[in-house]
Amino acid sequence: MNKGGGYGHFLSGILTISDFVILNIIFVMMGVCGVGDGIEMFFTKRVWFALNVSFALAHVLIADIHSKRTVFADKVVLNTLKLVALHAVVFMSVVAFLDFADISTEVYLIFYTSFSVVLSVWWLMSRKILKAYRMRGFNYKRVIIVGCGNVGRGLLQEFNSDQGYGYKVLGMFDAKDKADGCEYYKGGLEDIEPFVKKYGVDEMYCAMTGDDILGKMVNIAESNAVDFYYVPQINHGIIRQFTLDAIGRVPVMSIRSNPLSSVFNRFVKRSFDFIVSSVVMLLSPIVLIPVGLAIKLSSPGPVFFKQKRTGFRGKEFVCYKFRTMKVNNDADRVQATKTDPRKTRLGDFLRKTSIDELPQFYNVWKGDMSIVGPRPHMLKHTADYSALIDKYMLRHTIKPGITGWAQVNGFRGQTDHLWQMEKRVEHDVWYAENWNLLLDLKIIFLTVWNVFKGEKNAY
Repeated sequence: MNKGGGYGHFLSGILTISDFVILNIIFVMMGVCGVGDGIEMFFTKRVWFALNVSFALAHVLIADIHSKRTVFADKVVLNTLKLVALHAVVFMSVVAFLDFADISTEVYLIFYTSFSVVLSVWWLMSRKILKAYRMRGFNYKRVIIVGCGNVGRGLLQEFNSDQGYGYKVLGMFDAKDKADGCEYYKGGLEDIEPFVKKYGVDEMYCAMTGDDILGKMVNIAESNAVDFYYVPQINHGIIRQFTLDAIGRVPVMSIRSNPLSSVFNRFVKRSFDFIVSSVVMLLSPIVLIPVGLAIKLSSPGPVFFKQKRTGFRGKEFVCYKFRTMKVNNDADRVQATKTDPRKTRLGDFLRKTSIDELPQFYNVWKGDMSIVGPRPHMLKHTADYSALIDKYMLRHTIKPGITGWAQVNGFRGQTDHLWQMEKRVEHDVWYAENWNLLLDLKIIFLTVWNVFKGEKNAY
């Protein structure tokens, strides 16, 4: 066996054992250091045994993360928290049912807080280590792609986007007239099985349609112990994830993942928005009064700028900002530019520091907006860009936000070229399809960080 993919199961096992080691180290450290009131009830053999058995059950249900190669950091942490939460539920239920220990709330809080932090750090570090290991040419999967069309080439691009994923594309197969410009082309469909046998392929990805083709590829894969995956014939630029379900025995596929279609997820996001916006509004007079006075003294006109913008599901709402421009007739038509003569000197400062956006916490509190989401556009922009960009309205399947994934990735401010708005829409749709609370916290952190370091597109 060469250095390719033969050690994957061992690595997954090592990572799983490491998780148990961390669990037991924290258990021992709490007992030895005497942390928490009533720790002596926690630091017993029976509790130790229940702790490990409960973790084994939780790990089986949650921790397939160790076998996944392409996972973002926020989802790694989210899976860690899910694992720890499930372990807490199982372990505390066992303790309560068997009634063999009277463990204080303080001990539970200290243990699970410590465990969550240490395990999250370890999972993130271990993935970095694995990526570095794979980039040195170890633990890779030998892959072939059947189909040289747009979908197949899109998949090839994803495989090659990060060598740390550990995928080595050995070749692509299709009719010769479809292989123009494809450096990975190795032959037609009749050449696949000899190639699989010769090079020890681990995984086959079929990016072609047709029952006869699929049936033949599945037979080749099964006959040669190769993992088979079908790639749906949908442009990879339109969506990033699919959800597979079934109606009876017939499989059906949702073309767009939307985590916020879940009642629980919507409740979590709305609760976070309401709590944070309520706190900001209680503290707002500290900023509102001096900024309001400064705006009044700097130029004639109202303190607040109100504008109708496009919100959730295309519904209009009134968006609030501190006024940063002289009163003009182009506010609802013309986007602000870097050297816009309509801006006041104070307004330029408010825009660069994003202070002008603070009144939008009132929109968040009302429920028109969220703290994180696609930036709401003026109605004219919605009308113009929805006609130019095919999937533009998908960004309105969630509430607009004060800040968003597009903004922290550099797609903020003036859009001189259509491709800039297309990239903004692409990032907005990606956010909608990959939402989780940790991602929101990450975007908020990056937004604050960008404010302090200064942002060239903030004007």
